[in-house]
Amino acid sequence: MTAQDSKSVLSIRNLTIDLPKGGDRPHAVRDLSLDIHEREILCIVGESGSGKSMTSFATMGLLPKALKASGGEIWFEGRDLLSLPKKEHAALRGTRMGMVFQEPMSALNPCYTVGEQIEEIYRAHTRLSRAEQRQKTISLLAEVRLPEPERIYHAFPHQLSGGQRQRIVIAMALAMGPRLLIADEPTTALDVTTQAQILSMFKELKETRQAGILFVTHDFDVVADIADRVLVMQKGVVVEEGTVNEVLNHPRHPYTRTLIDAVPRRHVAKGLPVDDKPIGLRVAGLEKTFRTPRTLFKPARMVHAVRSMDFTVREGQTLGIVGESGSGKSTLVRCLMGLVEPDEGSVWIGNDRLETHNAAGRRSFRKHIQIVFQDPYGSLNPRRRIGDLLIEGPLNFGVPKADALKKARDLLKIVRLDEDALDRYPSQFSGGQRQRISIARALMVEPKILIADEAVSALDVSVQKDVLKLLNDIKQAVGLTMIFITHDLRVAAEVSDHILVMQKGEAVEYGSVDAVFGNPRHAYTRHLLAAMPGKGWEVPDMASLSTSEIA
Repeated sequence: MTAQDSKSVLSIRNLTIDLPKGGDRPHAVRDLSLDIHEREILCIVGESGSGKSMTSFATMGLLPKALKASGGEIWFEGRDLLSLPKKEHAALRGTRMGMVFQEPMSALNPCYTVGEQIEEIYRAHTRLSRAEQRQKTISLLAEVRLPEPERIYHAFPHQLSGGQRQRIVIAMALAMGPRLLIADEPTTALDVTTQAQILSMFKELKETRQAGILFVTHDFDVVADIADRVLVMQKGVVVEEGTVNEVLNHPRHPYTRTLIDAVPRRHVAKGLPVDDKPIGLRVAGLEKTFRTPRTLFKPARMVHAVRSMDFTVREGQTLGIVGESGSGKSTLVRCLMGLVEPDEGSVWIGNDRLETHNAAGRRSFRKHIQIVFQDPYGSLNPRRRIGDLLIEGPLNFGVPKADALKKARDLLKIVRLDEDALDRYPSQFSGGQRQRISIARALMVEPKILIADEAVSALDVSVQKDVLKLLNDIKQAVGLTMIFITHDLRVAAEVSDHILVMQKGEAVEYGSVDAVFGNPRHAYTRHLLAAMPGKGWEVPDMASLSTSEIA
């Protein structure tokens, strides 16, 4: 047996996790070794399937039943976790080790208040009285910088924002003062300002809690912002390890160089877009107000989700829409799609005005404007074959099945998938492939406008690069007009011709990419740009690296 390094919070030695037989490769993780020290953040990066999450799950004792660790050791506080009985491992998981998952809404029980869920941890692991549990819970909510801890204590998860829910999950992980904290993609779905707050919190916790943190991510800006050391994994194997400067600025392994090279550059001057095409989409004076329901803790109030929205997008161009959660982006999209009736204003596609149509006409109008959602698995029915999913739209508009199938085969080629995909199910594809299928489905009815709603935010950087290139190729080939909604300002700068910045339902800034990112006029735009992680780091020019720096 290998003894744990006395300076390490966690020591993993030669860990191997087997995959079920018959797959593409025999191991999820092979011969992995790493150390995490006190007050250190170790970031693990790599594409989906690289073994990042499996390493975390093995440490926490949460591996799926179909997988098992066939070799190696995981040392924590003088004990090999792989040889511990399940009860002892579970006791450590609740007290000395904490984990923060990517999707807080899935990690929280919607039927219980925040206070009840945190106090459950104290009931299971301590002899504190109810009053003491409540006091510690409220103190914990304050520590993770949640506003009005007393109100949050009584709130249900659905009554809180994504960032607030993520802080609650962090609070639950910290409840028993763990020495090891594992964070699995905890900022992927957050806007830049919320992400900046969560990352700042992790850096503070590293010092105040004196914990070792294992941070799993595919975002290299996040790595540049918080990591002390970086470990790069490919297909279950560690291919590179080093300090942030070594890995991000002087990558040696070809795989690391490929990943970093796929990261969009920050703002690169594009010049003014050519505005000589007809207007593809026009929005004038759009307004939408909602009345929130009265609750025990909040009175009913009017929310102006969209205020006096005016913009145009010319045929073949892309408008990027950015803003924090709650800025009105999703409501605007629903108004454009005809899924929500605006209170005021108009939407034109070419010379066709949405408000002039009756219910049947609106259904036909929607054919011209289609959407690709953030989560391709959530938007594809897992019980239906891809072929059935693709032809459903054309069939609804009266296209013969044979013609729809031919169109589906043609579009699969355009999105670079094989024709045999028609007979398979969504679960048989990777995340990037499912997003390509979602794009193909949106294009099946030959829309004039394509809306991409956070369509690449959950994808690995290499897959993201492929999907962005695919969208650009399709846009140029068929002359699509695009609305690209994202919280990733790097992506917005790369794909857009114009940028619209939304805050509290209003367009606070609108202009060319160069104008908005190069010389922002509004304080809110400057605030968003300042909140971007990885300040001071830019993607290095791989061609300029000397051959001695390349493995």
